[in-house]
Amino acid sequence: MLLNVHVKNFALIDEAEMDLGRGLNVITGETGAGKSILIDAVSAALGGRLRGDVIGGYGESAYIELVFSVDDERKKAALSDLGVETEYDCILISRRIFEGRSIHKINDETATAAKVRAVTGLLMDIHGQHEHQSLLRRDYQLDIVDRYGSCEQYLADVGSRYAAWQKARQALARFDMNEEARLRELDFVSFEIREIEEASLTPDEEEELEDSLRRFKNSERLASDVGSALQYLDEGRDNAAEQVSAAVRYLRGAAGTDQALSGLLESMETVESILGDGIRELRDYSASLEYDPGELRRIELRLDEIHHLESKYGRGYDEIMAALERRRARVEELRDYDAAREAAGAELARCQSELDEASGRLTGARRAAAAPLKAAISEALSELGFLAVDFDIVFTQTPSYTESGRDQAAFMISVNPGEPLRPLDEVASGGELSRIMLGVKAVLSDKDEIPSLIFDEIDAGISGRTASKVAVKLRQIAAHHQVICITHLPQIAAAADVHFCIEKNAYGGHTRTDISRLDTEGEIAEVARLLGGEHPSEAARAAAMELKKTAKEDV
Repeated sequence: MLLNVHVKNFALIDEAEMDLGRGLNVITGETGAGKSILIDAVSAALGGRLRGDVIGGYGESAYIELVFSVDDERKKAALSDLGVETEYDCILISRRIFEGRSIHKINDETATAAKVRAVTGLLMDIHGQHEHQSLLRRDYQLDIVDRYGSCEQYLADVGSRYAAWQKARQALARFDMNEEARLRELDFVSFEIREIEEASLTPDEEEELEDSLRRFKNSERLASDVGSALQYLDEGRDNAAEQVSAAVRYLRGAAGTDQALSGLLESMETVESILGDGIRELRDYSASLEYDPGELRRIELRLDEIHHLESKYGRGYDEIMAALERRRARVEELRDYDAAREAAGAELARCQSELDEASGRLTGARRAAAAPLKAAISEALSELGFLAVDFDIVFTQTPSYTESGRDQAAFMISVNPGEPLRPLDEVASGGELSRIMLGVKAVLSDKDEIPSLIFDEIDAGISGRTASKVAVKLRQIAAHHQVICITHLPQIAAAADVHFCIEKNAYGGHTRTDISRLDTEGEIAEVARLLGGEHPSEAARAAAMELKKTAKEDV
């Protein structure tokens, strides 16, 4: 879940911090106080697009930091697959925004916006007006059916069968040629095989040739350096070898007098032996540096040949050999063309049959899930204040296979008595759509694996009894998830497990937004304000206390 939000110099927020809790976290405040700014900041940290100039007046950059706790092992494994490890079961996501650019980080390591979105997509979901619109997409509606019906295994099976079917189709397509084209390709592929085979490549040849080429091209400098080293070690007066040998002779005499020097003598004799071996190896190396223009030319021509093959068949020995095997297999196909085409056709038929069976199983699972899902969504919508809900899920089939089967789903709804069922995108207003999304989320709450949910504008266009029902639904979802909800309704605010208040204040001629976590008295005062205005009466305060008492009993 989301543990902490830290925002600095973002729009009107100078600096603010929130320590969130489990269950239902509610954020309230006067209109224009900056509630939407806070959500914009969180969305920006999650990798979302920036809306205009967000850098405040207190510096040259804006900064948002989110701290998530992750205690689910499957979630940790999914994050690890994305290259992110938890530290003390936590992940830190941050974004620093400059004029014209920004820097994303995950656990203090720079990351792309795409990676941040992939990581945070496992941790948090924001449902604002724009996100509610996703409910109108047919693919999203089908995804709801799949999640409710736990169709993941069926989907995975269809996905793998679809990939095999696509591969078989591509294989058969390679046999769509006449006799002249077949002979032409056979001749060309046979030439490529001969070209690779006649090169007689060996696994480490290129690297060895590159080393030899470097030695040849630097032989003059190498000879000078090695010669200088030998001069110091074994040539001229007072060279190192003579000095060490002389020291060993003196130590032998001294060790004959004092046995305490025997260990040091042994070490120096080892030095003398190692030095002698090193000098011999250096002399051998120096002799090998003789410049041979013919050998240099041979190496250059051989490397040119290898690089030519790499430009055609792949980088390095292994890729070229893999290309050779593919061409040998293709020659066999082309030589026995009719039989290979028949085998490819049979393989495609087999893959198509398996895909059809897998798609049928997925369709069956979806249709089995649709009936209880339809009933559950209908009940949830009735509880959210719709007058007369008639809801259905209609399935049709796509013209061809897809990696998610052949089904299309359409949510059909009527929310007023006497109206016929129509597709959701032809019926729902913005406020209705937010409540429908809330109902769907409530139905999926025990199946949805996203731990933290933000609801913005969930209370658009509702009040009174419907608001109380929305509050109940939010608390039902909060039993399985951390819920963060921005609201102006007292019924929802009263249901909060954790309550934050956003205020706009003036400091030294500047306006800024402040966020505070309310204690029990503060919660009652804020709910009373929502009920009775800026200066609530005692009756409003009493009503607020009663509302808070009953809110948590209605779940």
